[in-house]
Parts: sequence; structure tokens; C-alpha cells
Amino acid sequence: MCKHPNLFFRRLHGLACVAFIFWASAYSVRAQSPSGDGLGAYRQALSQTVLLRNAGQQIPFLRLDTLRIAFLPLSEGEPLSVFQEYLERYTEIARLEVPASGAAVWAREQASRYNLFVLAVHGNGSALSSPALEAWKVLSEKARVALALFDAGQLLVQYPELAGSSVLIAGAGTYYGQSLAAQALFGGTTLNARLAQPLGVVFGPGAGLDLPQAIRLGYAPPELVGMNSQLLEDSVEAILLEGLQASAYPGAQVLIAKDEKVVYHRAFGAHTYDDQHPVQLTDVYDFASVTKITSGLPVLMEWYGQGKFNPDAPLGDYLPEVKGTNKAGLPMRRVLTHTAQLMAWIPFWRGTLKGQSRNPWQKHWDGNRNNDFRFKARTFRTDSSAAYNVYITDSLWLHRKYNQAIYKSIYQSPLNEKPGFVYSDFFFYTMPRIVKYQTGVDFETYIKSHFYRPLGATTLTMNPLRFFPPERIVPTERDTFFRMKQLRGTVHDEGAAMLGGISGHAGLFGSANDLAKLMQMYMNYGAYGGQRFIEEKAVKEFIRCQYCGEGIHRGLGFDKPALAYNPASASYAPQASESSFGHTGYTGTYTWVDPETRLLVIVFSNRVYPYRSSRALLDLGIRRRVHEAAYLSMQSN
Repeated sequence: MCKHPNLFFRRLHGLACVAFIFWASAYSVRAQSPSGDGLGAYRQALSQTVLLRNAGQQIPFLRLDTLRIAFLPLSEGEPLSVFQEYLERYTEIARLEVPASGAAVWAREQASRYNLFVLAVHGNGSALSSPALEAWKVLSEKARVALALFDAGQLLVQYPELAGSSVLIAGAGTYYGQSLAAQALFGGTTLNARLAQPLGVVFGPGAGLDLPQAIRLGYAPPELVGMNSQLLEDSVEAILLEGLQASAYPGAQVLIAKDEKVVYHRAFGAHTYDDQHPVQLTDVYDFASVTKITSGLPVLMEWYGQGKFNPDAPLGDYLPEVKGTNKAGLPMRRVLTHTAQLMAWIPFWRGTLKGQSRNPWQKHWDGNRNNDFRFKARTFRTDSSAAYNVYITDSLWLHRKYNQAIYKSIYQSPLNEKPGFVYSDFFFYTMPRIVKYQTGVDFETYIKSHFYRPLGATTLTMNPLRFFPPERIVPTERDTFFRMKQLRGTVHDEGAAMLGGISGHAGLFGSANDLAKLMQMYMNYGAYGGQRFIEEKAVKEFIRCQYCGEGIHRGLGFDKPALAYNPASASYAPQASESSFGHTGYTGTYTWVDPETRLLVIVFSNRVYPYRSSRALLDLGIRRRVHEAAYLSMQSN
């Protein structure tokens, strides 16, 4: 009999396992696409989605970092929730409502705040109010407007002057009708449909424009890309529910994309074992070590393509403060493949305790020392101040200059005696320093402006409590040895926390959907959304196995398939090609990309909840089996 940690679920019906499976199934939220004849419904909706006018060639929307987009539903009654949901999958969208009075003045004010408006009408137009029509006319004159008409094409007969905007018509009665309209606006699908019947004197039969190329991730049924939806859904659900039953995690979610189409995105379980908050597809997770390939690494790839970074140059060329230490001459290629003889890590918080050495290689270091909250001077205080302003918990604040002690420990640490592979966090701790030295721009500002915002990956951030409510952030652990609290929205890694949550080894948070955009950019060898972020040669160099001849399978920063596959330790499927790459995160995160099959898999869980000692996610091979299920669904279709 399974023993779920929540007593309520153990008692439910008197059968623990039945109760738990019931709970897990109840908390499986809707997938990203509906059930039933997905491919047929998708194709029918696509054939009814027509781009009638593309003013200024603004569709698909480009340079998302320059756009301030507002969504304005103009019709009353029928909802356009699916349309809005899919708009929000591409970037941050503000939803507005037309006021009952003063619509013209209101519209002029909004035109000064936003530079692109997506207006939507559902039905035959009879439900349009006078204020809605007034706002529509003003915005069409004052701002860039894209007009989506859902079963409302006759509105162009009534108001032909409004056809001067970019105009898209689609069917409102189906899930895919609304979904594809949003995808078309952002370049998530191609379009080539034409009008069967005229719409007044402006658009005759056969009217329509092509969108010949998709430039961003789209959302489609698995069969569109040659995958067996039933096998995929049944297999992944069985694997994830097995993990829930085994208490491998309280909740999880899986995103699978192929050929730039997200074909599966489903969430399971809840944030914790003892709450009723189900996992949502938009939830924000602590990436842990997936941060390594999603924060500092794209910067190095960008610089490589620009001729500003040489993997064979020494670390001291990029981080001057290591000069004079044993780190100065380390080749960057060795550093990025974890073969530079760097120590694995240091539990920096232990070095703040009284009577304890600061570093493990010094005398009086006790690696088993418990936290008695007796700290050395100039380390922690219980209240914040100008000097103690690094937040750890509400009652624990670190001295603002203690980061210097952390970096000093890294720079002064001895090298491992033997060469070979030792997974190390040390270099990635220093990425914020490197970016600041080389550009004069702070780390988070740089990666957001160069990558996340242009990608539309607006949830990717460090210290997410600045931007999201706690209930949207999945907790990691009940910390019982350092912070003594549930960790939700503050980075799980203690070292990153002591750096104020800003580091290149851990600290990034985000949604699965937004991580997929960055990983798809890698799969596209540096291009996404009609924009080149990284030169193709740079991505290919970084994802290449660097020291296969030495029996080491790593790329530059990226994990890659081992030279000899071992299912007991592998996080990826045996079908993954040699060109595939990805990374795992300690908190239970995972992403893997295969350029040969164009397959992208993301598995998010909080496997360290409530305690990091849990190994069920690893022992059950959840991530590997989900990855394999995706490959098998391709082979059986």
C-alpha cells in the first residue's frame, strides 16, 4: 500500500493508493489542445483562418521586446478566453475593457501607453456597443491595430472603413479557431486560406494573403508532426502518475514539441502534498542547474559568434580578478566541460558559523556542522540595514559585501589533483562578474535584453517574487538546516541565495512554455521569431562533444549523451541522437533537445519537496522514460 504524506488522502475511501490516484487524476489540468479528432479539427480551423489585410506587413509580430501589446475584446457575451490564452503564450499581454462612457478619450490615453492593439470581435457584430465602436475607430486612427474577427466577417460590410487595419478572420466555435488566430498573429503557423464568399465590396471571393513561414513555436495535435497522440498521452500520463503515487514529487508538468509545434503540455498534481493548489501550465519553477545553459551560456555563444570569446583562451582573459591565482590560466574549453580540475562546490553558508573555517580545505572545517545560528561578525543579522541588505529570509539578512568572500573562496580554492571530469559550479558562479567586466551591464539586465524579452520569454527571471504572486511559483523545499522555511520564490541553491539570487549556476526561474522558446532557438541554431540571436557556428560549436576521445561526453556547458548508454544513470532516452543536448536541474527540472529529430522535451517537477533526500524521481527514471515515450510515439504513428 502506498503511503502518501497527506493524511487526508491516505484516509480517502480507506484505500491510500486509490485515493492518491484519484487526487492525481483530479489535478491533471487540461492539456494544451483538446481531445477528440484533433488533427481534423485543427485542419478545418486552419482552412477557415484567413489573413485579409496585413497593413505594413506587421503580421507576424516581430521584435517583441519593442512592443507593448494590449488585447481588447470588443464584443459582449461570447468569451474569447482561448484566443487570449494563446496570445499570452507568446509574450506579455495587457487585457483592456472599453469603459461605458468617455470611450474616445480613454482610447487616446491607451494609444499613448501601448503601441500595438489586438482587437477581437465575436459574432455578427450586433453585440457591439457604441463605446466599443467609438474606441475601435479612435485606435484604428491613432495606433497599430490587428483586428481578429471570429464569425464576424460581416462587420466589414457594415464598416468597410475599418478594413484599413490588419484583418484576420477565423471561426469562433472551435478551440483551434481561436488558437490558430493567435498563433497566426505571432507567426506560430503558416496561412494560405482564402475567402469562399465575398465580404461586401472590399473583399471578394478568393481574397486572402499567405503567411508562408512559421517563425515561432506553434501549438498543434501530435499527428500533425507524425506522432501518435493516444500513445503519447497514455504513456506520459502513466509515467507521471506513477511518480505521484511514489511521492517522487507533489506535482509536475511535461512539455513536448516537435518540428516547432508544441504537441503536448500537461500538468499533474499540486504544488505541495498538503495543499489543494493544482499545478498550472503557467506556473513558474526554480530551474536549478538548468540555469547554467539558459543564462550565462547564451551570452558566451553570442560573444563567440561576434569574435569576442575564444574557448581556448584562459579564464583570466575574461575575469581579470583571477589573475595571480591557479584559475587564471585555465582554458575556457576545459572550464566549460567540467574538466579543468575545479572543485565541485562549497557549502558557503557553513563558513559563516562561529568556530568554523571559511573553506573546506582549511583547518577547523566541520562538514557536518549543524546551523546553531551563531554567526561570525559581518555575515548575518536578523534585521535588514544598509550594510545587511541581502535577503535570505525575513529574519536573516547577509552583509552586502559577503559576496566578495564567496568569490575569494572560489579563486583561492585548490585544484583537484587528478584531471578528468568533475561537475563543478565554480565557473558559473562568476558569470555575472564576467558579463559586468566585459560589457558594463549587470547580468540580469543583459540576458533579459539580449535574449528573454526578444524571445517573448517574459517569465524567465531571477528573484521572481518581484514579478509574480507566490501562488504562481512552485515551492522547492522545506529548508531545515539553513533558512528554516519553505522555499517559494527564493532560489533553492544556498550559494546563489547568498549572492542575492543572481548567479550563472542557479537562480533562474520560469515557465515551461518560456523555456521552450529558448531551447527552440538553440535547436534552430540561434534563430527564432524572425531574429538571429546567436550565430549558427557558435551553437554548433557549443553543442559538439568536446573531448569524446578522452571518454568525456560534455559539450561547452551542455550535457550530451554518454558514450556508452546506461539507463540507470541516463536522464535521456536511448533513441537520442549524438547531436542532442540538454541539462538537468537538482530541483527536478530537465530539458533535452534533439536537432536530428527536431524533438524538444521539458519535464518540470519539485522533486526536492518536502526534502532534498527524496530520490524517487531519479530511481524511477521519470525524465528518461518521458523522453523515451516521446520517441516511441514518433515511431509508432
